[in-house]
Amino acid sequence: MSDLYSFKANSLAGEEQSLEGLKGKVVLIVNTASKCGFTPQYQGLEALYKEYKDQGFEVLGFPCNQFGKQEPGDSGEISEFCELNYGVTFPLYEKVDVNGDDAHPLFSWLKSAAPGVFGTEAIKWNFTKFLVGKDGRVLKRYAPKDKPEALAKDIEAALQNA
Repeated sequence: MSDLYSFKANSLAGEEQSLEGLKGKVVLIVNTASKCGFTPQYQGLEALYKEYKDQGFEVLGFPCNQFGKQEPGDSGEISEFCELNYGVTFPLYEKVDVNGDDAHPLFSWLKSAAPGVFGTEAIKWNFTKFLVGKDGRVLKRYAPKDKPEALAKDIEAALQNA
């Protein structure tokens, strides 16, 4: 798979969705968790989404329970938590694995396209972020400690590119 649009993912409601509908948009893909020290980043992610969505920007949240079992809930609990605590309106998907043999193909592709520090592909923790350009190719990978607001300049630059 060579671009974002080749993939499908299940919404929190369990409906398979093609990511082809994101063509021409700048997309931030994040593996999330409800019981993580970085969970307050939901607020920053939502702020970015609201700030730039009318310019062709999307945030996609993929809950993951691989790191410290910090996303134990089911889809309904995840949705309710994100909505009530952080007012999340950006799309959330079913819980996925991001590492290992059962990693979602989207995350296998993201990790290969944008390796981490020292060329390692493995995702180290929740709230690793991947910025994808309008052409569906990965532009940059961000560490969990990188706060969403710190990504604004990169998002703005990506939105300016044809």
